[in-house]
Amino acid sequence: MNDVLKDSGLSQKFLQQAFVSQTLFAEKTWQLSPHAFPLSEKQVQEIEQIGKACHQFYLALEKLYKKSRTNKKILRNQDLLVPWVAEYLDRGKPESLIKHANHKEVTGKVPLIIRPDLLITDDGFALTEMDSVPGGIGLTAFLNRLYQDQEVVVGQKDRMIHAFYKSLARLCPEKNLPFIAILVSHEAETYRPEMQWLAEELQKHGYRVFTFYPEQIMPLGDTLCANIDGDPQKIDILYRFYELFDLPNIPVTRHIPRLVEEEGLQLTPPMRPHQEEKLNLGLLHHHRLEDYWNENLDKSHLRIL
Repeated sequence: MNDVLKDSGLSQKFLQQAFVSQTLFAEKTWQLSPHAFPLSEKQVQEIEQIGKACHQFYLALEKLYKKSRTNKKILRNQDLLVPWVAEYLDRGKPESLIKHANHKEVTGKVPLIIRPDLLITDDGFALTEMDSVPGGIGLTAFLNRLYQDQEVVVGQKDRMIHAFYKSLARLCPEKNLPFIAILVSHEAETYRPEMQWLAEELQKHGYRVFTFYPEQIMPLGDTLCANIDGDPQKIDILYRFYELFDLPNIPVTRHIPRLVEEEGLQLTPPMRPHQEEKLNLGLLHHHRLEDYWNENLDKSHLRIL
């Protein structure tokens, strides 16, 4: 960090050297700034509130989907049935995947990491989607470290790296050092370098976190294993870094539902297609569901969304 200049920010030489060994996104280049992108204190507070509102929306959506599938009324004091909600969300999805998404061991689970995609406009933030399989985790952690001597107010230094690990490790509280596999599909190849960097940084702290190609993962009895230098290692937690539309291209995934349902594997994000359906945000504005959102979302969160 000797090249850091307090007045002018990071030097061009320092920034270029930081990306010499890898770019974090495959086959991508960057325009580099000597300063971190500035966010006001008000913007930071808004982002935190948006995050909380998105999480509550996922919980309310889960409740709505479950009641819709079982054709139960969605309001306390009104006999409003909305079976069409689940019909919309399940449409075009494989029946086996829908069955898994509604298994008792999977019902109620929501993605561990949700990224609201935000645009800064003249009128404040605009949300374009809620992504439950988000890229940018490793990249953001890398940039937080790169600009750590500046006033970066979100995810300072290595907080994102450790928060990522702690959130995953909580899925196996009985394990002191769970074996965590980040499975990146070939379709998601662009993001492999950042997840590889993230895993390697966690390994430096003594954690068993590794990034794998689909062909490096194999079923072995009632477990899922990863090949480490020719030695199969039982996977405790699988971080799914691929979209559900990519399942036909990842043969090992046909074994995952059974292992999750038998509690032999912890998986996040869960394989629940209704949670990745872009239609969800449309439902937030549907006139027939207005009373439901008013009843199941905090007023402040509903206003934000």
